[in-house]
Amino acid sequence: MITAEQAAQAFPDEVVTKAVTRLIPVPGLAKPVALITIDNGFDHTRPSTFGPQSLVSLNAALDEALAAEPAAIAVTGKPFVFAVGADLSGVEQLSSPELARQIAQTGHDVFRRFTESSIPTFAFVNGAVMGGGLELALSCHYRTLVSNAAAIAFPEVFLGLFPGWGGTQLLPNLIGADAAVTVIIENALNQNKMLKPAQAAELGIVDVVFDSADYLEQSLSWLAKVVNGEVSVARKDVDRGEAWDAALARGRAFVEAKTHGASPGATKALELLELARGNDLDAGYAAETDGLAELLMTDELRAGLYSFNLVQKRARKPAGAPDKSLARPVTKVGIVGAGLMASQLALLFVRQLKVPVVLTDVDQARVDKGVGYVHGEIDKLLGKKRLSPDAANRLKALVSGSLDKAAFADADFVIEAVFEELSVKQQVFAEVEEHVSAECVLATNTSSLSITDMASKLSHPERVVGFHFFNPVAVLPLLEIVRGEQTDDATLATAFAVGKQLKKSSVLVKDAPAFVVNRLLTRFLGEVIRAVDEGTPFEVADKALDPLGLPMSPLILLQLVGPAVALHVAETMHHAFPDRFGVSENMKRFVAAGKTAVYTWDASGKPQVDPEVAALWQPGSSPLTAEQLRARAEEALAQEIRLMLDEGVVAEAQDIDLCLILGAGWPFWLGGITPYLDRAGVSERVTGKRFLAQGVASVPA
Repeated sequence: MITAEQAAQAFPDEVVTKAVTRLIPVPGLAKPVALITIDNGFDHTRPSTFGPQSLVSLNAALDEALAAEPAAIAVTGKPFVFAVGADLSGVEQLSSPELARQIAQTGHDVFRRFTESSIPTFAFVNGAVMGGGLELALSCHYRTLVSNAAAIAFPEVFLGLFPGWGGTQLLPNLIGADAAVTVIIENALNQNKMLKPAQAAELGIVDVVFDSADYLEQSLSWLAKVVNGEVSVARKDVDRGEAWDAALARGRAFVEAKTHGASPGATKALELLELARGNDLDAGYAAETDGLAELLMTDELRAGLYSFNLVQKRARKPAGAPDKSLARPVTKVGIVGAGLMASQLALLFVRQLKVPVVLTDVDQARVDKGVGYVHGEIDKLLGKKRLSPDAANRLKALVSGSLDKAAFADADFVIEAVFEELSVKQQVFAEVEEHVSAECVLATNTSSLSITDMASKLSHPERVVGFHFFNPVAVLPLLEIVRGEQTDDATLATAFAVGKQLKKSSVLVKDAPAFVVNRLLTRFLGEVIRAVDEGTPFEVADKALDPLGLPMSPLILLQLVGPAVALHVAETMHHAFPDRFGVSENMKRFVAAGKTAVYTWDASGKPQVDPEVAALWQPGSSPLTAEQLRARAEEALAQEIRLMLDEGVVAEAQDIDLCLILGAGWPFWLGGITPYLDRAGVSERVTGKRFLAQGVASVPA
């Protein structure tokens, strides 16, 4: 076990979670209960974590508890937080494999003492519990949970890691392999899905759930009944035979579908879940320690932690954003258009800003349909009890429609979501400008057109800003905020303030064709389409990029985006950069024929190329192998990213990675595109240098 001195040297900047033991008399028990409280000294906005010094403190608190020979030992957290796992900030500083192993081993050594204690141990999970915090709870003999716990999860595989302080061994032996696969792998790879308290109880992760008002008192009372034998806690029988086999098979299929073998953390988690079948903690914990020590010293893990830091830190303080004090208040929002995207925007604005929102369109039927959509979605939320009847009525009352843009007269923020054609958008803004104040922000949801050109004919071009959402609006958190050549700081500050109110992560982008996400996806997709045009079979081209572990294949992405939209963006990019972005004649025929997908699916769900698509596509006679296409696509991305950085489209490579993670669903554990290109050696081969310094999203040199 690591010493206090070694722990301080390992992570000198650790925010230490201190563990304090106090003895509490409990009615019905002859001896007191030793209650260990873990607390890092901050409020709930900075949850408690475990670094090496924190583990040393917890170990010392347990020594004190055991020495008192209490009736039971319980561990709990500060208000609203139990603990959320290992201190990941320190992991990035690790450059010694020996130290990585020592820290991995120390977590096991400390937590296992709770498991092997001859005195009953209880975890009073009084709030958020994730990762190592959940492993500490599982290491105790019994667990209570507060009914309003905000987050319950094992997020490690989401980050490229695996639960390494007992989670892969304790959880399947408590709740069965199938449920453990769901919690450790499936939930993590589904954008880190959390469990609700009732689900945790139903699965058997915790023994009982108590309300928050008197949670500690109820937990202590329940503890006394367990110790006295008044309450007997039943545990599920675990099937270690066919059910375990089936669970692992399901896990392997899921991991292959999600990561294509590109996530070492997910692969290792499956190996450890297989090992857990024997329920031998010595063997299981040794394997976890070995795996953790190895993985901590890989570039892949550092890339996952890099993603975590981008989303947790950089996204909250957007690079280049003006002083927030310049932002103007927004008390009414106008939306030009009442189609699906406009209606989704209206729903988002009214739910988050809770101000009047008015939609306009060219005829009453469209306006009514748009308003009806928003009202219908609010009713659905009411039906799911996510809104009270009063709240639903208030929101519906705030949404209205009009045929006259004069309805925007008192709006502070107007966003257009009309047809993606420059002249149409210029005309819309000219009409809106006749009715609104000179300070009203005019925002465009364009995916590729120039903000500067859109504003060029207005009396006040300085108040036009790009406000590019990603579909589905309610799900994807990215907002590209685009500064035109004349956009002023007050407009930009207002846009960032509104983005924050909408609970989106905003990235400042220069007014360049297709901005960030669409520019890179168009370049990447263009290489795939070009390969098919040259004669590469659809199936080969679509699978060529599987080793990257992307959330969907290129041709499925094409279907999601919509071939007509993809073609329009490709034409925009070809006009801007004809040497790098082509326009496929086959794609033109594909769109003209009204096709929306390359594949059709049979009854079993297996895709096959639509015969009509195969018939209209006119391929060449120079097919590529999957490896050749992958190399070409990677090199194209590296070239485009270097050009974007040289053009100042974003401040740094980190912003490109943040955009792809939040706007294109790029996996956390992959670390974004630039760490991948650095790891694969593509960056230096194409551009002569890495995108990120050694030690950023990689192991220090």
